[in-house]
Amino acid sequence: MLCILLLSIIHILPTIIALSLLPSGRKQQQYLNHQPQRVIDLRSDTVTKPSSLMRKVMFEAEVGDDVFEEDPTVNKLEHRVATMFGKESSLFLPTGTMSNLAATMSWCGSRGSEAIVGSSSHIYLYEQSNIAQIAGVSPHVLPNQPDGTIDLNLIERGIRANNIHFPVTELISIENTHNYCGGRIIPSTYLESLYQLAKSNKIPVHLDGARIWNAASASGTTLSKLAESADSITACLSKGLGAPAGSMLIGPASFIKKARRIRKALGGGMRQSGVVTY
Repeated sequence: MLCILLLSIIHILPTIIALSLLPSGRKQQQYLNHQPQRVIDLRSDTVTKPSSLMRKVMFEAEVGDDVFEEDPTVNKLEHRVATMFGKESSLFLPTGTMSNLAATMSWCGSRGSEAIVGSSSHIYLYEQSNIAQIAGVSPHVLPNQPDGTIDLNLIERGIRANNIHFPVTELISIENTHNYCGGRIIPSTYLESLYQLAKSNKIPVHLDGARIWNAASASGTTLSKLAESADSITACLSKGLGAPAGSMLIGPASFIKKARRIRKALGGGMRQSGVVTY
């Protein structure tokens, strides 16, 4: 963030110098009126916009009814993304929030079950507690450490015992990169250890990878390698990639088949959605 701010200052430095050499008042305003406005919006990478080439391809996209799985552009994207992540199948959804919710509902088989989430996770902080509100799944909140991880000992102790008084732990969710913790990349060694812990307790792991493309690029790691330590992954298209909308949910074929039905129930079946999946 500091580097971006410094670059922004360097970018406008010639204008500042030029203004300092001009007489004050009216001539300064005349100079400014003839300069192109350059604004760097640092609120979020969600403010990126499709390029002219992307818009052209969207206009020319071959489409069909995606609810009937007949949109060739969507089908091509889903196949390609599943291959990139080394999983059996994937599903296009309107948003990352819906993708995370559909994943939770697909893994958690009954209302009253429990999902372990981080205290600083997007699922817990920024999705209106929809897993509880809509799915009837209770979030078991454990503290995130500054690097975005959750202490594995806390996770192990947080997995519910087989007791009629307790909810059943049916999912562990992790985030990579971790938004609230400064965009941190979760170490692969941690993810591997978490996955082994989850497998030993027969609990699936969902990876909220809204910005997993950033993690892959910054770490020099393939998407399939990052996905090895997760049973399902959310990957957003609407962040730094510049797409106008959409996220992918990736995982086993049986899981995606269930998520497809859930997507329809949540209102995410978008018919000719090939125009935004190009």
